[in-house]
Amino acid sequence: MKEAMLWTGKNGNVLCHLCAHRCNIGDGDRGLCGVRLNSKGRLYTLVYGKLISRAIDPIEKKPLYHFLPGSRSYSIATAGCNFFCDFCQNWQISQMTHEDGSIYGEDATPEEIVADALAHKCESISYTYTEPTIFFEFAYDTARLGKESGLRNVFVTNGYQTPETIERMTEVIDAANVDLKAFNDEFYKTRCRARLAPVLKAIRMMYEKGIFIEVTTLIVPGENDNMDEIAQIAEFIASISPEIPWHVSRFHPQYKQTHKEWTSSDTIFRALEIGKSRGLKYLYAGNLPAGEYEHTHCPHCGATVVERSGFYSLTSGLRGSNCRACGKTLPIII
Repeated sequence: MKEAMLWTGKNGNVLCHLCAHRCNIGDGDRGLCGVRLNSKGRLYTLVYGKLISRAIDPIEKKPLYHFLPGSRSYSIATAGCNFFCDFCQNWQISQMTHEDGSIYGEDATPEEIVADALAHKCESISYTYTEPTIFFEFAYDTARLGKESGLRNVFVTNGYQTPETIERMTEVIDAANVDLKAFNDEFYKTRCRARLAPVLKAIRMMYEKGIFIEVTTLIVPGENDNMDEIAQIAEFIASISPEIPWHVSRFHPQYKQTHKEWTSSDTIFRALEIGKSRGLKYLYAGNLPAGEYEHTHCPHCGATVVERSGFYSLTSGLRGSNCRACGKTLPIII
């Protein structure tokens, strides 16, 4: 075990300040995430260096379309999550600690992760697959070392961090894809055992603090596919910046929602059209062939600046971060 970050203690209990649950944990108990333990009045992380998954991914798989397009990202995760989504697409590892309380993982150090990322010519390290907030200590140490070695760092997250955690993230995290699951507090309460407001606050705060942001919404049939609500998501993103990329992704049956159908392509495209009508400039479809909604177009002249096929990106329409056709600077980090 390793002592955790961001907690306070009183009378043998500890208050965890890592995520918006702010668990009050009694001696011998764990937080809701299942991986943070109060032992004799001190908070410990049980998953430091316990990797349940690692892979070399195209950055587009995160998905990040405007951050180092065409590059590779060294991707890691530990078991566990602070959400309980019954439609989770990675439930086998994210819900593992909720199912039986076990902590699994292959031992690794930040030094090993950074060395392996550099050896495989990755440009970034992504903390992904499960919720990286719950293994923040390992992510933070790895990201700090990676940054010293010239690597960028990426969080793929549900956005349930506290302001205190986001302040620490700004020290080492360069970009984040935040999953905005719905614009409905009841959905968050019943499906995720969480709340909407902290996610909205985190997205805004990350953007204002200079973390490069893209947002993803997974559309689950019959759950969060109301078009009025989808319009609210688009309006919220646009209120922060119309240049934030929004990925609208197709659900496929998983975990406790195997009885549901795949999201129809019509639903995805209707959502994207709503995003366009609300002023969002960069809209992408996920988990289906999407034609023009796969590519990045310059909003000034209409030229295609990044062409995509699956997770492969061709950036010949760019000169640095500028549109090659009209010269305008675009919100793309090269």
